[in-house]
Order: sequence, then structure tokens, then C-alpha cells
Amino acid sequence: MQQISDLRGALREAEAELSVVKNTLARRAANSTGREALLPYLTGPSGLVWVNGDPAVAAKALSQFASKHQALELKGGMLEGRDLPVESLTRLASLPSREQLIAQLAGGVAAPLRGLAGGLNALIAGLARSLAAVHDQKAAEG
Repeated sequence: MQQISDLRGALREAEAELSVVKNTLARRAANSTGREALLPYLTGPSGLVWVNGDPAVAAKALSQFASKHQALELKGGMLEGRDLPVESLTRLASLPSREQLIAQLAGGVAAPLRGLAGGLNALIAGLARSLAAVHDQKAAEG
């Protein structure tokens, strides 16, 4: 019972929620809502995780918990209406979070701009030095 409570806490931090379900009721619900892709996973003890946030963060929380607690067996699930086998779930868990991906994208976009700004700054500084040298030369001549 403590492990389920710990898992629920980890999932809560990932904006997800765990529901332990009876397979017969879950099968009925899956059939009546068009989520037949869940049917193969509804064998043995089952729990469903409902994700409100980033699916990669929730998958990471599940994967980390499963690696520490052998009693938890990841079976698979659904993501955006499509079947998500356990291999895909572990790949999803290995992805960076949405925020990390956005930060990487922003860094990738900003790097060339920083280079351009540095190049333009060097060009302007060179022009200013050249103009100062011409000014000094004219002042020395005149």
C-alpha cells in the first residue's frame, strides 16, 4: 500500500493520476468509449494513469518508479488515441520534458543570433578604430 501511495505522489508531481481498476469494468469502459487499444493490457493487476501534463514527464516518473520497485510492471497504454506499447513508453520516458525541448530549441535559435551580434559588434568596433586612426592622422597633419 505504501508503494502505491509513493507512486501516486510521484505521478501527482508529473501532473498525472493513478487509478487502480478492475479489469472487467475497465474492458467495458474501453469498449464503450472506443479505446479498444487498452484491452490487451487489462490482464492481471491493472492501474490506469491519466496524464494532464507532459506525457514524457509522467512516463519518466512511471519508468523510474518501476525500475526501483519490481512489483510494478509497465504494460503499455494509449497516447492521443493510439496504442503505446511498453517499448514506446520507455522511449517516451527517455525523452527530455517539453520545457527542456523548448529551452534547447531556444538555445539553438539564439546561438546564431549571438554570433551575428558578436560579428556586427566587431565590425562596428573595427570601423570606429579606423575612423579614429584617420581622425588622428588628419589632426597630426593639420
